[in-house]
Amino acid sequence: MNRPFSVLARCAAALVLAVAGVAGMPSAAQAATYAQIEGTGSTWSEIIVQQWIADVDASGMKVVYTGGGSTKGRKDFSQDTNDFAISEIPYQGTDEQGNADTSNGRDFAYLPIVAGGTAFTYQLKIGNELVRNLRLSGETIAKIFTNQITNWNDPAITKDNNGRAFPSVPITPVVRADGSGTTAQFTSWMDKEHPSIWRPYFGKAGLTSYYPKKSGSRTVSQAGSDQVMNAIASSTGNGFIGYVEYSYPVDKNFPVVKVLNQGGYYVEPTQFNVAVALTRARINTSNPNDPSTYLTQILDDVYRNPDPRAYPISSYSYMIIPTAADDPRMTTAKRQTLADFMYYSLCAGQTKAGPYGYSPLPLNLVQAGFEQIAKLGEADKDVDLSNRDVRSCNNPTFDGKNLSNNKLAQIAPQPASCDKVGAGPCGTATGTGEPSTDDGAGAGSAGGAGGAAGGETGVDVGGAGGGGGAGAAPTSIDPVTGEVVGGAAGGVAEAGAVYADPSTILVSDRAGDTRAFAWLSGLLLVVLVVLPGLYVAVLRRRPTGARS
Repeated sequence: MNRPFSVLARCAAALVLAVAGVAGMPSAAQAATYAQIEGTGSTWSEIIVQQWIADVDASGMKVVYTGGGSTKGRKDFSQDTNDFAISEIPYQGTDEQGNADTSNGRDFAYLPIVAGGTAFTYQLKIGNELVRNLRLSGETIAKIFTNQITNWNDPAITKDNNGRAFPSVPITPVVRADGSGTTAQFTSWMDKEHPSIWRPYFGKAGLTSYYPKKSGSRTVSQAGSDQVMNAIASSTGNGFIGYVEYSYPVDKNFPVVKVLNQGGYYVEPTQFNVAVALTRARINTSNPNDPSTYLTQILDDVYRNPDPRAYPISSYSYMIIPTAADDPRMTTAKRQTLADFMYYSLCAGQTKAGPYGYSPLPLNLVQAGFEQIAKLGEADKDVDLSNRDVRSCNNPTFDGKNLSNNKLAQIAPQPASCDKVGAGPCGTATGTGEPSTDDGAGAGSAGGAGGAAGGETGVDVGGAGGGGGAGAAPTSIDPVTGEVVGGAAGGVAEAGAVYADPSTILVSDRAGDTRAFAWLSGLLLVVLVVLPGLYVAVLRRRPTGARS
């Protein structure tokens, strides 16, 4: 390659990367004010949080996060041993053991960070083949986790699968050993939807963060979502079933249960089905001055959402941030790191939610998150929160053309006909993050995979997998816009929320970054337009033999 041209090419590439690096990143001057922050808590949301941490590291933000469960996160926060906590449920006042579950006087605010579905991942084999398309009703799930259904050949499981019977394999429920927000969300759902099954087992009404195990049962417990997933996926895990956030089986390429919803369809917790379900979530905004209730979620209507696309056990995860001016752990630099980390997470970070097995937050919760971050500036006037606008967030749920729509819920495809009660089951694999549908949005690969799926499950799916669209064009989802690429998606969005303009912003929201971007753009223009001309002029002056 011609050496002068090679140098020019490398310069141009370097400038392109420099310009790209400025977009969405804090200025170098601001990065100098950062200090490392440390958080503990939820393993339900840990996969996406760790990804966000990796994303911001290059911009100077150092964030350390350790799981251990929501209960641990809340307790650590109350004891001033972390800078933030993450939990699926708020402080309960008093826990199941009669101990205090409060912030112990430390001022705080709840800040929603990501949505998702609590999934039921399992290992069940026919011969040596893993079943990847299991369906269960909520009643059957509740009975499995309360030891009323103990074998995979149970008639209730056969009925859920439209007459398809499974081998005689003992069921081993895998539950959390630690204080878990995932357990709290799961048991809250059972308490609300199947109280006659849950309450006699638990011995009282309500949720619990510590799953109760009965003596003599096959139930086993593991600390953390990752260990629950590992136990199920292990070589000795045949017959195991447990509950984790959907991201874990997606990451492990492991199947999940399709859960029966109020619309009469069996669905899995893809980002689409979670987004649809949460259009019925009610958020407590009655008293913004009461941090113990403000922004907490009320999920009763989510559990009973009649939309055939809705995944019933969908919810949000929350960060707990310190808001007092005299908080013993906080400094200006720490508050700046926390604020900028959460700005990234609530904006650009939401575009990664779907690919990682979560669902991005809708506008009303992103806006509420911005308002909660503002409290860091109220506590310390030296924290820079300038030029922050929720409308600059390129979130897949935002619809710039119709502010009353949740874009992701609107484009969510209808479930495949073989997912309906009395039909199927579909022959397509679960745990892939892709929707099961007849309408072309995923149905091309889904329908075409019917034969392969039959081989995976070890059963003849034949026409049962008839999720149509076998000849449809392949479909994918743009992780930035949430648009379906290569196929049309059906469905109508639920009303009731306000959504913002998702217009992409090319520079960071910080003052001064626009000038930096313009300066680098000018240099890039010089490299791409002016320097090639100079290079040609030089070549014309050089002897012919000098060229190579």
